[in-house]
Amino acid sequence: MPSKDYVTDREQLKQFLMEFATVDDSSQKHFKYAAQLENIAHREQVALTLELDDLSEFDAGLADAVVGNTRRYVALVSDIVHELLPTYRRHEVVAKDALDVYIEHRTMMEQRMRRPGDQHAPQNKYPPELMRRFEVYFKDAALRKPLPIREVKAEHIGKLVTVRGIVTRCTEVKPMMAVATYTCDQCGAETYQPVNSLTFTPLFLCPSDDCRVNKAGGRLYLQTRGSKFVKFQEVKIQEHSDQVPVGNIPRSLTVFCRGEVTRLAVPGDHVSITGIFLPLLRAGFRQMTQGLLSETFLDAHRLVLLNKQESEEMEGAELTGEELEQIAGGDFYANLASSLAPEIYGHEDVKKALLLLLVGGVDRRPDGMKIRGNINICLMGDPGVAKSQLLSFVDRLAPRSQYTTGRGSSGVGLTAAVMRDPLTGEMMLEGGALVLADQGVCCIDEFDKMADGDRTAIHEVMEQQTISIAKAGIMTSLNARVSILAAANPAYGRYNPRRTVEQNIQLPAALLSRFDLLWLIQDKPDRDNDLRLAQHITYVHQHCKQPPMTFQPIDMKVIRRYIALCKKKEPSIPEELTDYIVSAYVEMRKEARNSKDTTFTSPRNLLAILRLSTALARLRLFNKVEKEDVEEAIRLMEMSKHSLVQTDDVRARPQNVVDRIFAVVRELAGDAKTVRLSEVVERCTSKGFKPDQVEECIEEYEELNVWQVNQARTKLTFV
Repeated sequence: MPSKDYVTDREQLKQFLMEFATVDDSSQKHFKYAAQLENIAHREQVALTLELDDLSEFDAGLADAVVGNTRRYVALVSDIVHELLPTYRRHEVVAKDALDVYIEHRTMMEQRMRRPGDQHAPQNKYPPELMRRFEVYFKDAALRKPLPIREVKAEHIGKLVTVRGIVTRCTEVKPMMAVATYTCDQCGAETYQPVNSLTFTPLFLCPSDDCRVNKAGGRLYLQTRGSKFVKFQEVKIQEHSDQVPVGNIPRSLTVFCRGEVTRLAVPGDHVSITGIFLPLLRAGFRQMTQGLLSETFLDAHRLVLLNKQESEEMEGAELTGEELEQIAGGDFYANLASSLAPEIYGHEDVKKALLLLLVGGVDRRPDGMKIRGNINICLMGDPGVAKSQLLSFVDRLAPRSQYTTGRGSSGVGLTAAVMRDPLTGEMMLEGGALVLADQGVCCIDEFDKMADGDRTAIHEVMEQQTISIAKAGIMTSLNARVSILAAANPAYGRYNPRRTVEQNIQLPAALLSRFDLLWLIQDKPDRDNDLRLAQHITYVHQHCKQPPMTFQPIDMKVIRRYIALCKKKEPSIPEELTDYIVSAYVEMRKEARNSKDTTFTSPRNLLAILRLSTALARLRLFNKVEKEDVEEAIRLMEMSKHSLVQTDDVRARPQNVVDRIFAVVRELAGDAKTVRLSEVVERCTSKGFKPDQVEECIEEYEELNVWQVNQARTKLTFV
């Protein structure tokens, strides 16, 4: 491979910075980088960002060379800018900082102290790093695809790479030494030491001529006031859940942010980071303990939040006309709902509710108060009704999601953990499942198995959409704009219709009222339904696909892109629907009061109706909610309530005389296994039963082998 001619590259970069221009609509030339250089010369700008798109337009080979050896070219561009700045300075800088005053004072002292013919010692010259008040960053080409974190390997070391991920932790911003300044205690000369790595060895002996000639050997003392520091922050990013192969642990990458790239992200943010991939060289004892292994990091040049200005959908392409026609054909609402987990039989209304959860309502902010738009759903029911399968399908379908179980999650694992940073040794936050699922869905299975203390961590998230933390001296609030989809089993294994909802579910009212829809899925024996279900399951098992349906189920990727399209709509509720919604809610409260309703009908139900109706309008890509949307939202609400109070068909049969006598005997026996027959007859006759009825009851239950009577017929023993 021929050696690189950096001298030619330097001249070309210099020419590029001075001459590169873009032409606007009025055919005026705009010298993009020359204008930035002028701002930097007058201290109006700190960061100079070179776009590789512009550089490849100027010289494609040079742009490729920059990507292949970025660190060298950062130093080259810094030298060029430092050299060019005096020519762009139109007037004197007015706002002077401490370092300016310090350097002015030193220059004045030097002139006063210097004797004629004295040469300036080379180590006493100002290093260029000390004098530079700017930072050079490269912006990656727009057409280069971001690399998945697990594909950043050894071949990328020293190169410019762009990765995407979710921020799991951030350290505080600390000053990091860039140039160390020392003063000699004998001759008073100043010595400078540029620091290029994370560690450095301080100088002790003065290298100036005076000390060497006189053999005084003056000691050096570090002057923090004359040293230069840059802002430093360590960020850890983890790959998105949809990039993790099944059975693998998500990979993470350490990112070092310096200067203007700091303070741009917090835990839970989805970011795109461009930087140089480098090995992390330790020194001294740290290297010994590390052994033969080496860590790597990304030296950040650019950090962009994906959920703000550059919100590019993870799936990329827009929907084509054919795909839109396929979705819009027929009863598209029912078809979309049936396309969610088509292998699972039935549950039409539950699937409609899950579709609305994925689309979500619209956030409202009246006078700073936040009313959430995310929809929360709790699925309860007997074992084996495919609750967990529905949850895992939603987890796979949602672009941003986290799946966790109640027994395997602690309150800290769901919200945020405070841990000690290995680099600086101070406390910092690491986001949990709810923070990482920000602007997505968090699926929590086995919700009823969670400890009460951990479950209360979710209360604030479900209504305020934030996580407030006051631990170890850290007081902060993290975003958790997340929809919660929970699955729970009834307290006694199966739902007992003779008990109330609270006894069956055993979840507090404060939590239940925060769910927009509480859905109970019961497994009732019904010959026709059981037959169809068994045929469906057998077909899926044999052919590994769902049975033929009346329509072609929509592909998962198409649904994902359609939901992304729906989320761009912000439907409003027109004035004329106000009375209808209000009267429907008042009627719902009235029914709850009259029927001694065991479910919770609170003002949150009204908000739930509004959220569901805006989600329905979004689904139809409308900008206004219509009456049909409100009716469908109320119907889903009624169906979810109806599922909880379906006790009509499981009435206990009316008790006959024999049953009532058995209850008396059972009560008389108590915990004892045996009871005297004379006592039984006496107790039953006192209750108004005839002796022959008592005899009939004893014989009937003796045949059923519930109890046995001895031969003398004096004692009755329960089996």
